[in-house]
Amino acid sequence: MTQHRDRPGTDILTGRMMDGLQQTRTLAWRSLLQIRHNPWQLGDFSIQPILFLLLFLYVFGGAIAGSTGEYLRFILPGVIVMNMVFVTVYVGHGLNTDLTKGVFDRFRALPIARWAPLAGRIVADLVKQAWSILLLLAVGFLLGFRLGTSVTGLLAMAALVLTLALAVSWIMVLVGVIARDPEHVQLFGFTALFPVTFVSNVFVPVDTMPQWLQGVVNVNPVSNLADASRGLLVGGPVLEPTLWSLAWACAITAVFAPLSVWALNRRLMRG
Repeated sequence: MTQHRDRPGTDILTGRMMDGLQQTRTLAWRSLLQIRHNPWQLGDFSIQPILFLLLFLYVFGGAIAGSTGEYLRFILPGVIVMNMVFVTVYVGHGLNTDLTKGVFDRFRALPIARWAPLAGRIVADLVKQAWSILLLLAVGFLLGFRLGTSVTGLLAMAALVLTLALAVSWIMVLVGVIARDPEHVQLFGFTALFPVTFVSNVFVPVDTMPQWLQGVVNVNPVSNLADASRGLLVGGPVLEPTLWSLAWACAITAVFAPLSVWALNRRLMRG
């Protein structure tokens, strides 16, 4: 008897969730369609990572690894991770643009789930992140990179990078909500992410650094993710850096997701 009484409420909740997911997909598609009108939006997800890869490979490859071919095996996973960290800034940038231009106010007037606009923005940027990973791998293979593990390892690497991208996106959502305008999102975002990215093992092995710096680098989530990505692509330790990367993803999400949602709701209420 109790099951029959509970079923209508459960069906309504399921229906609302499915509607919200459909609305999220529609809003994510809206964000992606904007690229057609402004192709340069995809530049930071396409041109920038390729330039980073080519510059670091041919400027530092011989000095660091003895040859560009050997350094490519080291730097390609690192550039994939570095690019993931930097382009999460555009989650906050796009969100702030929607907020300052009143787009979110229009969304609130529509009969859609309250979380759908934010979810749509994040999903759209994850699609762009996936495009960056695919593009960098394609360029890497053209330059001579060869997979040292398996296709399963490659897919696991992409999934792990996107998991961290989702977590870091919550930090940028918070920045996007509290920043005054999109320019300040980029200023705050890049200022915070530069030291985190460069004080890591993305570009050089940890054992080439001073002893006092190695301890900082080893606990850096960017280093953990770079190690896991290298292990999944070319071989090496996988389990420990992967577990640390997932732990960082959970910790970042647990802290910044509630803060971001609270700050967004507060800003919308004030508006």
